[in-house]
Amino acid sequence: MLILELFQGIYTFFLTAPEIAFGRLFLIALGLLFVFLSYKKILEPLVMLPLGMGMLAVNAGLMVMDAQTGQLGNLFINPLASNVEQVMYYLQIDFLQPIYNFTFSNGLIACLVFMGIGAITDIDILLARPYMSLFLAICAELGTVLTLPIAMAMGLAPNESAAIALVGGADGPMVLYGSIMLARDLFVPITVVAYVYLGVIYAGYPFLAKIIPRRLRGIEMDWRTIPQVSPGAKFTFAILACGFLCLLFPVAAPLFGSFFVGLAIKEAGVLRFIEFLSGPLLYGATFFLGFTLGALLGVDIILNPKVLTLLVLGIIALTLSGLGGITGGLIYHKITKEPFNPLIGIAAVSCVPTTAKVAQKCAVTVNKKAMILPFAMGPCVAGVITTAIFTGIYITGFRPEGVFFGLFGG
Repeated sequence: MLILELFQGIYTFFLTAPEIAFGRLFLIALGLLFVFLSYKKILEPLVMLPLGMGMLAVNAGLMVMDAQTGQLGNLFINPLASNVEQVMYYLQIDFLQPIYNFTFSNGLIACLVFMGIGAITDIDILLARPYMSLFLAICAELGTVLTLPIAMAMGLAPNESAAIALVGGADGPMVLYGSIMLARDLFVPITVVAYVYLGVIYAGYPFLAKIIPRRLRGIEMDWRTIPQVSPGAKFTFAILACGFLCLLFPVAAPLFGSFFVGLAIKEAGVLRFIEFLSGPLLYGATFFLGFTLGALLGVDIILNPKVLTLLVLGIIALTLSGLGGITGGLIYHKITKEPFNPLIGIAAVSCVPTTAKVAQKCAVTVNKKAMILPFAMGPCVAGVITTAIFTGIYITGFRPEGVFFGLFGG
């Protein structure tokens, strides 16, 4: 055993209860699986590869932190550090602690990602087909709405239920921000659940899309009929929408401000800022988001009895939102006079641009001439806005001091 003390990661397996040891092994294996599936492009590698590496490293790297007390820990992050003395200590010890304290715990990482997303977002279809885009986006919030009462029926508090319901919006940064504001003690498992499930959307939603009859999935749409929208009109929309939504939902103003400043910079043609926001900022923030989330996913997380409930609710939320988007697509196909492919409804589940790509992939599988991606981006972007609105409503209403918290048994 003395020799094993030289190899702390192995040695600590003998110092913990069996469930802790097996939990570590499970998470190490899960991290390896995420890395492999990311390498094969089955999962989204931009987030899931660093996330899997973080899981692998933090669960393998458990060590004895204090020989006298036998306290175990790692040199990555201590999210439970609360008072100033503890925070200052771990800022000097754990290498990801500054990232966590200065970008995660205040929601900054989500805002940085949103700035980058705004700088690469095309809103032409949203403005050219606003009714179609917003109708489908609202339909695709079905999971965000229905998961809330389901979660409360499964025993979660109103604020926790609202946080996990936001997974139905399929927007990772939004879930991270909302869960920090609503249920800080559960934000790590909720955010990890969101990103893991968003990583498998690309593989799962094509099966859900088969609900739509094959002949409808192959409908061709002429993108040349889309009216041109001037950069000035798009710039004006970004400014007015930002101000209006911030007035309505100040608690979500950081998200609105971040997204629309990126969009405004894009439409204003400020090239240096566009290059910075859409390149180093977006991909740097995405990398540290994934890696830090993975490093937060230690064995203590999966031993939380609420994690299984969160896993189930995450599936429910995204499935219901997918079904809502498909239903909206079928309804719009019936009421419009123009050729319309109902698969566009899937894109309204706002995982930009993944769900729009899923819709295009499903259409091409049936008809190689079906180019629906330009149309799909309208509902996809509209979904970002509707999800942010729901985030504002939930944070305002379901925090312990919120107007709905007491009404729903808080």
